[in-house]
Amino acid sequence: MHTLLPTSIVGSLPKPSWLAEPETLWSPWKLQGDALVQGKHDALRIAVHEQRQHGIDIISDGEQTRQHFVTTFIEHLTGVDFEQRETVRIRDRYDASVPTVVGAVSREKPVFVEDAKFLRQQTDQPIKWALPGPMTMIDTLYDRHYKSREKLAWEFATILNQEARELQAAGVDIIQFDEPAFNVFHDEVQDWGVAALERAAEGLRAETAVHICYGYGIKANTDWKATLGPEWRHYEKSFPLLQQSTIDIVSLECHHSRVPMDLIELIRGKKVMLGAIDVASETIETPEDVADTLRKALKFVAPDKLLPSSNCGMAPFSRNVARGKMKALTAGADIIREELTAARP
Repeated sequence: MHTLLPTSIVGSLPKPSWLAEPETLWSPWKLQGDALVQGKHDALRIAVHEQRQHGIDIISDGEQTRQHFVTTFIEHLTGVDFEQRETVRIRDRYDASVPTVVGAVSREKPVFVEDAKFLRQQTDQPIKWALPGPMTMIDTLYDRHYKSREKLAWEFATILNQEARELQAAGVDIIQFDEPAFNVFHDEVQDWGVAALERAAEGLRAETAVHICYGYGIKANTDWKATLGPEWRHYEKSFPLLQQSTIDIVSLECHHSRVPMDLIELIRGKKVMLGAIDVASETIETPEDVADTLRKALKFVAPDKLLPSSNCGMAPFSRNVARGKMKALTAGADIIREELTAARP
């Protein structure tokens, strides 16, 4: 990948209204059977087209084939009962009814590989696929079998590695592990979280990324953010560990957050996927808004290691808002590319 400041979106894009309820996070499917399979692929094709149309460099599926960024993967595993549900506290923030781990977890067949092959067919640009990280997976379940968060995380790490290797074989260039739980369970991140993440990424030739944000722009998350004070320093716990890890890219929330920009210094040497688009507001950034965020980041990361992106997924937005934000991201990156080119001797 030789593009300077290659742009990408972190995760989801809005789904078409004929596939799921618009502007609703984790909305049920409107189609069934073969029509659903075809509908998902049609939506994925549209997501690719819109990313390319608006200048995104690293193309993803926009999570068009997934209802939920964690449980859609878990649904395909054995050992988890979706009928037996318990209410748990998700990331110490809000209560949710979740499935139960009732036996040894395993993956009997690939989950996303066929969808990834379909994505690969749609473009010759680099493609990225997101998987849930081990710690975020265990935080989305009630465990009646292992009765150990660490043990279950290691089991999931092995399963994720199996899936990641097959995604790589399907032509995926970047495999992203979503770990918002890293911003909450700091002791576990240090004790075994990063090690489990490395196990999930073990042996991959594809580039690996870990995405750590403060969550979708839903009320539970925005209310939590309001309690965090003038500076959000959660990354101070995980970044030094990730700087020493085998993970290639660290993805973080930045624009309109209270994350001190100088924390990026803690991952010096890693590629940085910088959130320059706010997903907690429907206001569309101007290109200069994006450029200003990128300029500030470039004090702490080399230009050839900066990947402008969104803070998180954009599924709850209207498609027009998501398009506008992608366009702003590209235009802002173009401003900085021109500045960097002009500054060369």
